[in-house]
Amino acid sequence: MYVKLCGLRTEADVTAAVDAGADAVGFVFSESVRQVDLDTARRLVREVPPHVLAIGVFRQVSPAEVRRLAVESGIGAVQLHGGYPKAAFDDLSTSGIPLVRAVTLTPDTDVRVGAYGERMLLLDSPVAGSGERWDLGVLTSARPRGRWLLAGGLSVDNVAASVTEARPWGVDVSSGIESARGVKDHNLMRDFVTAARGASRSE
Repeated sequence: MYVKLCGLRTEADVTAAVDAGADAVGFVFSESVRQVDLDTARRLVREVPPHVLAIGVFRQVSPAEVRRLAVESGIGAVQLHGGYPKAAFDDLSTSGIPLVRAVTLTPDTDVRVGAYGERMLLLDSPVAGSGERWDLGVLTSARPRGRWLLAGGLSVDNVAASVTEARPWGVDVSSGIESARGVKDHNLMRDFVTAARGASRSE
């Protein structure tokens, strides 16, 4: 079970995520309570060991600006969140940086992993970072295959059941590992990874 812990803002957050066994960590560059500026992102990325993927999360940021921030921060992958067209993915693919496509599941969503040239697909709730859950039952008629991550309202209390129901390749969490909005709880981070991995092993 691939686990991404997102919305990290401090060196202590990064250390806790790595110690918890996260496969990837996310840094939010767009407007959010979890947003980090370029200097902070650059500093945090330096704390991420090679075996953990540092992902920059972007929403409503132009491809040119995404490219600049990705290069200057040193992140290892770019997550384009929301209604980015395929042209944006095509544009950024020339940089050689791995891409993650993060979308809400609708009747029109292309759930083929790699359809836009992305390495991973992330299915999120309609309001990203809100902690809102969504109806996993719709996956019965539109279940992705391959490297896709389930996100949206996951927490220590529900991740095991969600993994059992949705059978994702991985999971992504942000608000579900916080003691207050934007403030990561390092114990919850560890417990979340343990719960997610435990559920995947029991399938």
